[in-house]
Order: sequence, then C-alpha cells, then structure tokens
Amino acid sequence: MSETVVKITNLVKEYKMYARKKDRLLETVFPWIERHGTFRAMNNLNLEIHKGEVLGILGKNGAGKSTLLKMITGVVIPTSGKIEIKGKISSLLELGTGFNPDLTGYENIYQHGAVMGLTHEQIKAKEQDIIDFADIGEHLNQPVKTYSSGMFARLAFACAINVDPEILIVDEALSVGDMAFQLKCFKKFEQFKEAGKTILFVTHSVSDVLRNCTRTIIIDSGTKIFDGDVKTGVEKYKKIIVGLNPDEVKEDEKINNEANKMPEENLMKDTEVWKDKFVQNPNITDYGDKRAEVIDYGMFDQAGMPTNAFDNADVVTLKSKIKFNADVTDPIFTVTVKDFHGNDIAGTNTEIEKVLTGSFKKGDIAVCEFKQKIPVAAGKYTLSFSCTKYNLNGNLEVLNRKYDALLIEAITTKNTVGVIRLDSNIKVHKM
Repeated sequence: MSETVVKITNLVKEYKMYARKKDRLLETVFPWIERHGTFRAMNNLNLEIHKGEVLGILGKNGAGKSTLLKMITGVVIPTSGKIEIKGKISSLLELGTGFNPDLTGYENIYQHGAVMGLTHEQIKAKEQDIIDFADIGEHLNQPVKTYSSGMFARLAFACAINVDPEILIVDEALSVGDMAFQLKCFKKFEQFKEAGKTILFVTHSVSDVLRNCTRTIIIDSGTKIFDGDVKTGVEKYKKIIVGLNPDEVKEDEKINNEANKMPEENLMKDTEVWKDKFVQNPNITDYGDKRAEVIDYGMFDQAGMPTNAFDNADVVTLKSKIKFNADVTDPIFTVTVKDFHGNDIAGTNTEIEKVLTGSFKKGDIAVCEFKQKIPVAAGKYTLSFSCTKYNLNGNLEVLNRKYDALLIEAITTKNTVGVIRLDSNIKVHKM
C-alpha cells in the first residue's frame, strides 16, 4: 500500500446550540449553568488517505463534508480526535477564501503565495502560469470584490494549483465555472494524478466522481457510512439522495440489474407516492385549467428503483400519474427535459409516439410511462410533465403542466462535448 499522507483518528466536532440569543451571554456570565444543546457535526470519523489517491467525498447537504475539509486544513479546530498531515496542503474551500477583496487579483496572487510560505521570488516564477490559467484578462488589475463568481473560481483555482502542493483540497468551488474552465481544471487533476499527488474532492456531481476519483467515501450526519470503490459508492449515494436505504441492494450487484433480480418488495408500486422519494423543486411552475392534473411523477432505473441520477447510456422510465377532474377524450401525455437555463433539450408525447390514450371519466387516474435513454451530456437537468389535448377547433388546450417538476443529473464515465452524448462506433485505418 502507498504512503499515508492524511490520517484521521476518532475525529469529533461539536457545536454549541442556543435556543435564544441571550442564552449565550447568560452562559458566559454564569458558566456553571449550561444553557446550550450540542450538535455533533462530525462523529468519531476514522480515515486514511494515501499518496496519489483522488478521494471523492459524497453526502447530502449538512452531512459534514465541508466541516471535515475545514478541519483537515486547520480552518476549524476539532473538538477531539487527531489529524496527521504529511505534505503541503493547498485548498479551495470557498470562493475567494483568503483573498483580500480590496486588493486586485494580481496583488492577491502574491498575498496567497506568501500565506502558502512561498518567497517573493518563488511567486514571481509562478506568476505567469497563474495568470495564464486564470485567464481573466484585464480584470486581473481590478479589486477582486468586483469579480463575478466565475472569475473568483478561475483565480482561486489557478492560485491553489500553482503552489505545487502535495495535497489539493477542493470543495464544490468548481461548480460555478463554465464548462471550458471545468474541463481545464479536470485536465489539471489528471496531471496531478500522474505526478502522484493527492486530491480530496467534495462535490454533488456523481459524474465528476466517476470520471476523476479513485476512491470515494460517503458521510451522513457526520458519520462515515461507506469507504470503498467509486462505482459502489455512487450507487449507494444515488439511493441516499432519494431517501432509500443504501443497503437495500447488495454491493456486488451490477448497476444495470434487471427488474426481476430485485426483491419485489423493494419496487415502487403505482399506489405509492413517487415524488416523495425525490428532492422537490421549490420553483416548480404549475398551470392549466385542471380538468386533469399531474399528481405524481418520478424517474426509475432499470431495476425499477427511484433515482434522480442516471447513466446517460442506460434505459430509464419516466412515470407520471394524472388524475381527471372531468371527462376527457384523447388526452396527450408529455415529458420534457430542460437544462438549468430553462432551455428545452428534448421531449416527446403520446401523440408524437402515436400512442392512443383513449377516454377517461371524472375520478379516473392514468399512469403514463416513458421508457427510454436520455442521451444528454453529463450535467444537471429538470424533467417536466404535462397533460394536454386538442379541442374541436384543433387548438391545443393545457389541462395541466408541471414545469421543472423533478431535478435530475446525467452521469457518465466519458467526457462529452455539447448537449447530446454521441455514442460513436469509431474505426480508423490506413488506405
């Protein structure tokens, strides 16, 4: 086994929680009377990270991922436990961390380098590499408080990677950069890996973990619940984020199990509420005359399990339930995939697919299933569901549309360019 560069033993972080603001003051004045509760953000975590590993750290919001990285970098002091570090750490925890907002980008390059222990001459030698990587042009000479989040990300990452660290720590900071910049960052990750450096990487993107990490851990409520290979970890995490027990499926089962390999009791029935298994979009758009209403929806993998993350090479099933509040003949059921900018990427409906839906009476509930691949590039999207119909004059009437009802993520082990994943069968030969 390779050399251990980070060793964490029985790590605990607790925060005092006060019900009222004045309780903090009263406890300060009368320290013998406790007026606080305790929140444990990290619970006896043990972890060894080896030289050359790219460790993906997964977990829901509030799981303790960022707290862990802040303790490793010394930003947060543990309540108890031990952290041993071997090697120089460079971190990108939050955008602009350590930057002086009143200084220019150029001035902050030198300030960051000095904080990392570099001499003026050493920073000068790396200056052009940082400037070229950040690629923010004339903004380099402007105060960083005027920067967009994207410019912050560019400069911060350029500074972090060019101090020649043995250990690089990145916490979600790349999510604000554009696609071209993210690709440049991940190319740099590859160079770091080839050089035998260690990377700790917190992200919500399972695609990034699959493509870039050699190992993953999952943290839940401050407790490490998984530590192992990337593929198994991603499958467990996909179940966690839709509220399932990650151990319902054995670890050695393949991702693309057929439904008949799954225990029948684990499959969701039409009578269950599907959408409760997913994170609800608070910004859903809901309109129509409500003669019919989309009352439920979900996305399911090939094993029939609810998921909001899917491999863009696999078949998934998009399901909706429509309740009829009036008699309706020949309704049209639709599904649409949109990007996070609100652009329609793809969509279909029962009319396009030449599926006859028939007639429904008031009180009926229809279940519509679209089983298909969604060959989009890796990234985050929304699913929209609707029920419409044509009236006697040939005009389209909206009974109910739920735009951006479901947040989903396409994952892949391949890098893609553009919006659609092209699974090309490529041959190259000499004439």
